[in-house]
Amino acid sequence: MPLETTTRIVRELARHGYNAEREAVTLIASADDPTRALSAAVELAPDGALRITTEHVRSALDADTQPVADPPGVDGGDGESGGSGGKSVATADPSVSGGTPHSPSGDSVGRVPVETKGSEGGRSADPSRRSITVEGDITGQSTGTGAYDDFVNVFRDRYERLSKQLRGRVNHRPASAIQDMPGRSDAEMIGLVNDVRSTASGHWLVELEDTTGVFPCLVMKDKEIAASVEELLLDECIAVSGTLSGDAGILFVDDLYFPDVPRTYRPSTADRHVQAALISDVHVGSQEFVADAWSAFADWLHTEEAAHVEYLLIAGDMVEGVGVYPNQDEELDVIDIYEQYETFAEYLKEVPGDMEIVMIPGNHDAVRLAEPQPGFDEELREIMSAHDARITGNPSTVTIEGVSVLMYHGVSLDEVIAELPEEKASYDDPHRAMYQLLKKRHVAPQFGGRNRLAPEEKDYLTIDSVPDIFHTGHVHKLGYGKYHNVLAVNSGCWQAQTAFQKSVNIDPDVGFAPIVDLDTLNLTLRKFT
Repeated sequence: MPLETTTRIVRELARHGYNAEREAVTLIASADDPTRALSAAVELAPDGALRITTEHVRSALDADTQPVADPPGVDGGDGESGGSGGKSVATADPSVSGGTPHSPSGDSVGRVPVETKGSEGGRSADPSRRSITVEGDITGQSTGTGAYDDFVNVFRDRYERLSKQLRGRVNHRPASAIQDMPGRSDAEMIGLVNDVRSTASGHWLVELEDTTGVFPCLVMKDKEIAASVEELLLDECIAVSGTLSGDAGILFVDDLYFPDVPRTYRPSTADRHVQAALISDVHVGSQEFVADAWSAFADWLHTEEAAHVEYLLIAGDMVEGVGVYPNQDEELDVIDIYEQYETFAEYLKEVPGDMEIVMIPGNHDAVRLAEPQPGFDEELREIMSAHDARITGNPSTVTIEGVSVLMYHGVSLDEVIAELPEEKASYDDPHRAMYQLLKKRHVAPQFGGRNRLAPEEKDYLTIDSVPDIFHTGHVHKLGYGKYHNVLAVNSGCWQAQTAFQKSVNIDPDVGFAPIVDLDTLNLTLRKFT
């Protein structure tokens, strides 16, 4: 079946206000007269329907209804292949930034997806086999008022939850108890980093705070653990062990521990071959939104090669937004924020109607900037209702057929990259900054910096359970790798370089769609530009 035919069918259905299941598009394209079949499907669509289903198309074909007029611009089945399927680079154990991989001349390299069976070109399995659950969603749960007690509560909750992950590694004593211990005693403590500074001799003085007080800890510059001090951010939770000075006024640190992901961690996998596409930062409404690349991606999702891609996870910034950065209005193609979401909804209709879609907001979206961010309000949900996407807060843990995916837009990556040495975190290798968040078991450890944080009754930003996949966006750079068996993916963007991005030296990775095999956690990169 020529790809050009399915491409035109999808676009024509979208023009009429419908999205469609992939098998429905396949049935229309394989009809003796695709133009007539499409017209029949549109004319017989039930009132209020937003999706053309396979059953609906079969009914239309059986009725053999003659349309009143042929819709314009639909190929009758003789179009040549458009060749818009994305090229791929497959990797079983990714470990370095994807950047802009060299695409081979063929359609794919590495593992070829298993051929779909018994579905006449449709999805690889009965949709009843799919499952999605969401945890950690702030939507409808926000109680913070910004009062002083709210800040106390959220930091107390952070300390209690992260300290539990460290208590098996040290015999913690409260700061107040350590202050009463005799000099030269061995001591161990868990606390939030209150301050980090170097001494005149080049050693590191780290102040740790728990619920009872603050205690100073000294890391000597010649210690191997001194390199770990360079990774510390204010407000993160760590543990130390060492020996008190003679006057018991300071703790000389011998070992330093992060909550971290256990090296023995083994991720869960799905019990069938099924795939998820991970994307972010679509930025519809920007003059630099790459519409052709998006349509090529959506067209590919309708092909047999993408038969196992049953889930689409979007990690924020559906639209460009309004007033996000100085002079942004000069770079907008759509000025009104609601029109931006309406336009995004139209592009979303190009995606197969039987895909499961999960979306979280980002800093360009029309929700509060402070994290955790609730999901979109009812008005925006209604605008984007055609695909019946699951909309949840930022961050959220989405479990798909047993595989947990921590979705976080990623604003705190700016903070991590700014504060840590380049070899630890950089924009060219965003997955390394993600490793730091996994190591700290918190998606936004530092308070009061570049990232706006909202105090709640509990800290929604801690990573209580280790995810199988960690998915972020925001920095518009592609990066992926494994950290203690957790697959970390920053999925790039769908927006070419804007004037603002050029002014701050951001060179985006555009039009990538990382595809994850949920049964193996292998990753394939597809590029559509």
